[in-house]
Amino acid sequence: MTVRQDAVEVNVVVTAPNHGIGLWMLGAFVVTFVVTRVVTRLIRAGRGPFRNVEVGGTHVHHQVYGIMAMVVAGAVEFSYRPGTPGAQILAVLFGAGAALTLDEFALWLHLKDVYWASEGRKSVDAAFLAAAVGLLLVAGFNPFADTGGGTADHLAFAIGLLINLALCLGAILKGKTALGVIGLLVPFVALTACLRLAKPGSPWARWRYPPDGRKAERALRRFPPGRRTRLDALKDLVGGTPQR
Repeated sequence: MTVRQDAVEVNVVVTAPNHGIGLWMLGAFVVTFVVTRVVTRLIRAGRGPFRNVEVGGTHVHHQVYGIMAMVVAGAVEFSYRPGTPGAQILAVLFGAGAALTLDEFALWLHLKDVYWASEGRKSVDAAFLAAAVGLLLVAGFNPFADTGGGTADHLAFAIGLLINLALCLGAILKGKTALGVIGLLVPFVALTACLRLAKPGSPWARWRYPPDGRKAERALRRFPPGRRTRLDALKDLVGGTPQR
């Protein structure tokens, strides 16, 4: 008995990330963030025609406009999937909205107006981190893309991915949020943070470093209160010096 099997050819189309759209979104994010910081610093100094927007005595923060822009861009994109130039317009709208929202990240984190306080520096940190992640995405970093192969290759890929995710979680728990997030796109970058001392006050330090222990003392010497780096000078230049 002869069994005949008909070969069926299946064409699989793999859609690569549209880095052109990502570049529009990243460009809109950076430009909007810089312009927003310039305007808010002018308002702070009492210079120029700009003033805070108030409706009925309530200060309307610019994160409100950012949230609305992202909601509109997301709804239109998911509903209609427009082509060129609609996709680029939505990317610009979403990037601008993300910049307006993250520029007040500290406000919705602390649930109070800390824009110019020391806690407000978290907004600049969030914007810098988002821009770095955007650059990596535009450059094509994608550690979640399985290159294929046999069962052994898939298993090795899954194990490597789980290890990298665990390292990213460890970096975040040690207070190294930037390395933890970037490590999601660049494999094993978070390993550096996992091998080094945790920052005082981080979950790892609270769990693993006794208050009177050597590691807690070393961490406090490594990250003293008010510690400043060269990156902090850049943040002051871009975002303005917070109130001390």
